[in-house]
Amino acid sequence: MENELVRVEGSVSAVVFQNPENGYTVLRLKDEQGELTTAVGIVPDTRAGERLRVEGRWTSHSTYGRQLEIVTLERLMPESRIEILAYLSSHAIRGVGPKIAARIVERFGAEALKVIEHEPEKLAQVPGISESKAREIHESFQSQQGLRQLAEFLGSYRLPAELAVRIYKAYGELSMMAIQDNPYFLTEEGFNAPFAQVDAFALELGFDGDDERRVDAGVLYELSFNSAGGHVFVPEPQLVDAASAFLRLDREIIREGLRRLAEQERVVIDEIASLTAVYLPAYGEAERWLTRRFLDMVRGKVGLPANLAKTVAQIEARQEIEYAELQREAIFAAASEKLLIVTGGPGTGKTTTLRGILDLFEQMRLKTFLTAPTGRAAKRLTELTGRDASTIHRLLEVDVSPEDGEMVFVHNEHNLLSCDAVIVDETSMVDLLLMYDLVRALPETCRLILVGDPDQLPSVGAGNLFSDLIRSQKIPTVRLTEIFRQARESLIVMNAHRVNRGELPELREKKKDFFFLQRSGDEAVCQTVTELCARRLPQNMGIAPEEIQVLSPTRKGETGTRNLNRLLQEALNPAADGKREKKYGEIVFREGDRVMQIRNNYDIIWNKVGESGMGSGIFNGDVGAVRAIDYQAQTMTIRFDDREAVYTWDMLSQLEPAYAMTVHKSQGSEYRAVVLAAWRGTPLLLSRSILYTAITRARELLIIVGDEGVVEYMVRNDKKQKRFSGLKWRLCHS
Repeated sequence: MENELVRVEGSVSAVVFQNPENGYTVLRLKDEQGELTTAVGIVPDTRAGERLRVEGRWTSHSTYGRQLEIVTLERLMPESRIEILAYLSSHAIRGVGPKIAARIVERFGAEALKVIEHEPEKLAQVPGISESKAREIHESFQSQQGLRQLAEFLGSYRLPAELAVRIYKAYGELSMMAIQDNPYFLTEEGFNAPFAQVDAFALELGFDGDDERRVDAGVLYELSFNSAGGHVFVPEPQLVDAASAFLRLDREIIREGLRRLAEQERVVIDEIASLTAVYLPAYGEAERWLTRRFLDMVRGKVGLPANLAKTVAQIEARQEIEYAELQREAIFAAASEKLLIVTGGPGTGKTTTLRGILDLFEQMRLKTFLTAPTGRAAKRLTELTGRDASTIHRLLEVDVSPEDGEMVFVHNEHNLLSCDAVIVDETSMVDLLLMYDLVRALPETCRLILVGDPDQLPSVGAGNLFSDLIRSQKIPTVRLTEIFRQARESLIVMNAHRVNRGELPELREKKKDFFFLQRSGDEAVCQTVTELCARRLPQNMGIAPEEIQVLSPTRKGETGTRNLNRLLQEALNPAADGKREKKYGEIVFREGDRVMQIRNNYDIIWNKVGESGMGSGIFNGDVGAVRAIDYQAQTMTIRFDDREAVYTWDMLSQLEPAYAMTVHKSQGSEYRAVVLAAWRGTPLLLSRSILYTAITRARELLIIVGDEGVVEYMVRNDKKQKRFSGLKWRLCHS
């Protein structure tokens, strides 16, 4: 049976591939009968000649046949002279190559590894090995043994073996001691092990349920969990109740843990309005610092440039346009304010206003950077303005800290950006910490223009920053409200405004850019969506499938993105001879597929397509196409616009198909055509803001496929998930 566990024991005859960062390995294992097995899994720092006892499940590979996916692993050091020679010759030990390996084995035979581990001084008897080199060989061997033992130890407790590499990098030979002293550090950033797994591990090691280390880690986990849900802080009573419930401890024990964490400055406790707010330190610092800096910027107005009215008139003449009153107000405000918000719905002239501000800044000789939170939003900004725009991450430049290996931005308060103004588009998508990082890197004299639509969905990260800034009424804000004549001719634009006002969109009027197709069941919805993308829109309207984006409020269910992606892949990129594919979990990746990165990865190296140049970092929401799958190298090459990146098999969890995506994931993007599946689902996801955001993603054509009652429900459902954030309160009370 394919799912049954199979045990294989043998020596490693070859290491086909190994990722040193996480230990993912493809190897050939030779058993005592001389039969070769291809095994894949987490085997940190394995070498030819090493003996392994593995348990795993057979999987089928289209090129290399059956492979054993490793579930458990036991290391058995080489025993015979041949195995020991192969192991030492593989450069497993620093300072030992094939020649030295041969001399060591010739001198000590099958006892060679015991000599290296327990009697290293004897190595100096081997020609070419000095006493200092003997010590170096011994230390290197000990280090390798430590990593292997650590991986085995974690595996025996069902913890991911790839954790061993990260732990050993941080603690070296003290790794085992660190884990046994406090395994809960594995839940912290940089290790990111699931709390439930670590907790079970710690309890098996003998930790008490009310151990201070468990309590502290549990409270911090609860705060992190809530920040992932958008909350900047958690009110103390709710935090105590939640931590008490999942740790199964008395509330007073949790309160003691909170007091302890506050004394250690691992949490920050503040009074926000009538709430006692508990923050993780990074969020508390960001909120307080941004409040001070934003208010300083508001107070720090700059003088109006000479002949401003004349300059703006010249810009109008050059662009062959006459600004509306509010557009003109925004452009004049940009000339005098250090901090300005420009907001408005679709068709209200945000892009025209933004171009006017850019032209004005050029006339004022201000060095201006254009930026947006995602790659797709930055690309769209470049297309709309004709000027280079970058993501905020690329503007700040990502690097790795030499102290702890964590991601850091090159530009910060110690290395400011060289600019006079920064304009941020799609600001509703920017979370609290990213704005903090950006503003810290701005010179004191720099202007900051924030552009966006607060009625769209809030940022994925913690905070409700753009809305908080506007609602505080402390930041100069120009809200564009006039819908221009050309935009009024678009049913997409007019229906977006209807939805935003809580009115039903016009579904029966047949205009060229907005259609509603009533369907009576989820199967019919899926069939229609697939037909639109594969046949009807390409054949009848000349819209290529790659210009169509299918959206759904949800991932789950028949009309969720998971199932829609499967159906669309079958229709748009079916399996074919010569077309390579890789199965990963329940997903089949195929050459030609449209895929999306689903989390920030600052370490992925990419190369410019068609020109020299490289960089690092692929970010959450970046969409690309599978260009090639290499079975031998166990890699997949993805092209993201003008960049190509190579993913190893173990990195595929960071990708998912992108023929269909959730409305949340589509934020900041604009597509020639959008097909929205509107069917029954979780009430929280069938909301007005979801529908409004989906409609505003379409540039030329929007088709809603589903049930009119669901559309009506979404319009009526204006409940917004409350996010705990103190920024608005701080701005109003500072």
